[in-house]
Amino acid sequence: MISDLYQKSILALAAAAHGAGRLPHPSGSADIRNPLCGDHVILDVEAADGRIEQLGHDLKACVVCQASASLLAQQGPGSDAADLAHLLDALNDMLKSESPPPGGKWAGYADLAGVAPYGNRHRCVTLPVEAAIDALRDAEKG
Repeated sequence: MISDLYQKSILALAAAAHGAGRLPHPSGSADIRNPLCGDHVILDVEAADGRIEQLGHDLKACVVCQASASLLAQQGPGSDAADLAHLLDALNDMLKSESPPPGGKWAGYADLAGVAPYGNRHRCVTLPVEAAIDALRDAEKG
């Protein structure tokens, strides 16, 4: 049912827009698009020792992608590329195989589990995480 995509918790995360806006002096950035639905994420990180200190984003994206980016901005500081890769794997498992949502600081992604029946929307959840991994890689280039 389409209401799974637009639960109040998802709408609230998207509206909160944690991390909205570009960072003035990022150490790494990524620009990534989902050609299937048109979502566009520009994500900046300030990183030190391979870990996110601050995250900012500029989105032209659906509510699901906005909610995912907002949650990532809330919980992402302190994470490194390996943490984000584990998150990405957990999200893909949650969306494709009905595995439990990620736990710990990523437990808020449980709100996005309702996207699972909509395969064409899975990348809306994962796109900000993919962008954060790319931005950290860009920061490592220095």
